Amino acid sequence: GRGSIVLIGSTAGIYGESGHADYAAAKGAITSGLLMSLKNDVSQIGGVRVNAVAPGWTVTPKKIEQGVDEELVERATATMALKKLATPEDVASAVVMLASDEISGHITGQVIEVAGGMEGRLIP
Repeated sequence: GRGSIVLIGSTAGIYGESGHADYAAAKGAITSGLLMSLKNDVSQIGGVRVNAVAPGWTVTPKKIEQGVDEELVERATATMALKKLATPEDVASAVVMLASDEISGHITGQVIEVAGGMEGRLIP
């Protein structure tokens, strides 16, 4: 295959996130300027593709161990068409899809949100 780079951003970098401007700025840089610059630069190296995955609210084993704020989950999932948080497996599946030359061989410079159809951000 030609090869693929999959960057990991966040919906915080797309929609912003109250109280986490530093994180949102860093993730926004990944899913905009860095992605668009790299996709043009590395395409010169044998057609390597560059895309990004932007996970939204994701429930992880560590988060479960720390305790899940059910009220926050309800507020977050109210903004989502699928009405559920992502899992690490959901995010990994998107990465595998974008990394595959067979499945995504003509996709480059794209950001795939893994956020259940989230439309925006929570306002405190």
